[in-house]
Amino acid sequence: MKLVVGLGNPGEDYARTRHNLGYLVADRLAEELGTTFASERFAAALSEARLGPLRVLLMKPLTYMNHSGEAVGAALRFYKLGLEDLVVVHDDLELDPFRVQVKVGGGHGGHNGLKSLNAHLGSPDYPRVRMGVGRPPLRQDPADFVLARFPLAQGEEVRACVARAAEAARAVVELGAVKAMNQFNRRSGPGRCD
Repeated sequence: MKLVVGLGNPGEDYARTRHNLGYLVADRLAEELGTTFASERFAAALSEARLGPLRVLLMKPLTYMNHSGEAVGAALRFYKLGLEDLVVVHDDLELDPFRVQVKVGGGHGGHNGLKSLNAHLGSPDYPRVRMGVGRPPLRQDPADFVLARFPLAQGEEVRACVARAAEAARAVVELGAVKAMNQFNRRSGPGRCD
């Protein structure tokens, strides 16, 4: 079994914000795999599907971003999964807007969801699909920036980035993190969503 987690905040106030890109990818994956988020457990919305021979659990923590690790940690323990069975999809201020990269381990870069995951999992060494949102304009607080919605003019870029990140998450599940990194982390072409 693999656990694919889209990070975000529950509620309409946070829908379609930069910080909820992980939720958008989880929704896209559920749609692609013909399933819905019909149950709640571990303080998370859950959806189960199959990807080839693999059983995949899709998760959207409902704990708010700062406590995402509570839900993810509980699910990993219940299903007796290792960090290599986890894929976390999240927004990233350090990547150019609409760039998608796969990474294993590393720091949290100030991302409160990753901070919580690292604390509850005891390690940062899990596969991640990073979705670039870029740095905020001068003098704008990074928290305000990630909790703001994308401009309407960027709607097509957002949709393309979500589709690309969903493809990357599937690649991590089916091929493993190393092959997915080789496929998605090239500087030109496939790394970008435009």
